[in-house]
Formats: sequence, structure tokens, C-alpha cells
Amino acid sequence: MTPDTPPDFSIVVPVFDEAGAAPALAREIAAAFAGRSFELIFVDDASRDDTRAVLAAMSGEIPQLRVLNHARNAGQSRAIRTGVLAARAPIVITLDGDGQNDPADAPRLADRLADGPATLAMVGGVRVRRQDSLAKRWGSRFANGVRQALLKDDAADTGCGLKAFRREAFLRLPYFDHIHRFLPALMLREGYETAFEPVGHRPRQAGRSKYTNLGRLWASLSDLSGVIWLRSRARDPGAIGEAEPPLR
Repeated sequence: MTPDTPPDFSIVVPVFDEAGAAPALAREIAAAFAGRSFELIFVDDASRDDTRAVLAAMSGEIPQLRVLNHARNAGQSRAIRTGVLAARAPIVITLDGDGQNDPADAPRLADRLADGPATLAMVGGVRVRRQDSLAKRWGSRFANGVRQALLKDDAADTGCGLKAFRREAFLRLPYFDHIHRFLPALMLREGYETAFEPVGHRPRQAGRSKYTNLGRLWASLSDLSGVIWLRSRARDPGAIGEAEPPLR
């Protein structure tokens, strides 16, 4: 890949105070996509530690690495959107910055999307054998059950940060904070198809979680009502054609 040639895949990783986990994660992702045309975009969401500095120092080791940073903390969804807007590839893969998603699973999701029909806009990961606390697992199961019942999005684990999606499809979606938890429902709203793959899950090796069950529940209830409203306001135009110019 030359500097002027867009890569096939853009891997976007939002990070906040992940100086302990980010370097090892960057190396794992680069190894997982070795031999492929890719770029690796870490988006530092105004970390208070030296996340940005330790990543920037790796540019010589990983030439595909780009490090973007927010001047103010804006949350995971905004960091993902920043990365997607900067991405040069038609397919974007996201992973959580804490290292709990296994980068070895990412190429499989990316390949399924790349080999699928144009109507397939996203392949999401479904975590198996989750390495989280019992309270966190139960909270996630409850939230996923409520969301599935109300949105009928066929997604068992929207909280999994490992996803592959078409950049164009993502940018068609209405943006709001926490959008990353509702991507399947919003993709379906736009008439796209989604699919899911089982993926691994690992214990956190450094840093600490930025979420609590109570905080996530409060935000999810508000977001869920908003997504229900968005779906109720969608109108399907059916097939879109273009008129041919008259024959001369």
C-alpha cells in the first residue's frame, strides 16, 4: 500500500486512560492484520494519563498507526465517530481499548463483511465465556434482553466493542451519544442487513472499567426511548432508480 492508496481496512480503537493496555493492544492488532492492507487508528479521548504519548512513540514500530486525540473528553461513541470520519478504508473494524476484545477475531469479522453482499452492513461480535464480574454479566444480559424485546434487532450482545461495518453505512446513521450500543437496530432502520459471529473475551490486564451498571442503565433507558422514536419515524422509499435521458 502506497501513501496515496486507501487501505482495505481501518481499525478504530477508542481509548481513555489506557496507557497500560494500549501498546500491547496495538501490537496485537498489527500482528492480526499482518499481510493485509490496513490502517490502525487510536482515538485518545482526552486521557489524563500518558496514553497519547506511549502510542505516538510506537509510530516507528507500527507504520500503519495513526493517533488522534480529543481536546475534551467526549465519550466512546464520539471517539468511534472521530475515527470513522478519519478512516480511509471502506470497511471499519472497532475494538475496545481495554484489551478485552481478542484482536485475533477481528480479521474473521472483516472477511465475512467483505465477502458478503452489499446489503450486509455490519458483522458484530458476540462475546462467549465473558471474563467480567457476575454483576456486570447479569446487567448486560438484562439490558440486552430489554433492548431485543423492544427493538427486535436480533442482537444478543450490542455491548461487544468488536464490530466490522461499512463506513458509508455508519455515516448514514443519525449520530447521538452511546450510538455504539444501538448499531444493529439503526442499521436495520436504514434497510441494511446485519450478522453476528462468536468472539473471545479476555480479562482486563491493566487500568479499570469506565462504566458501572447503574450509570449504564440510566443512559440506556433514555437512549432506548430515543431509538424507538427514530424507528417510528423511518419511512422506506423502496428501490431507488435513476431516470434515463431520452434517446436522440
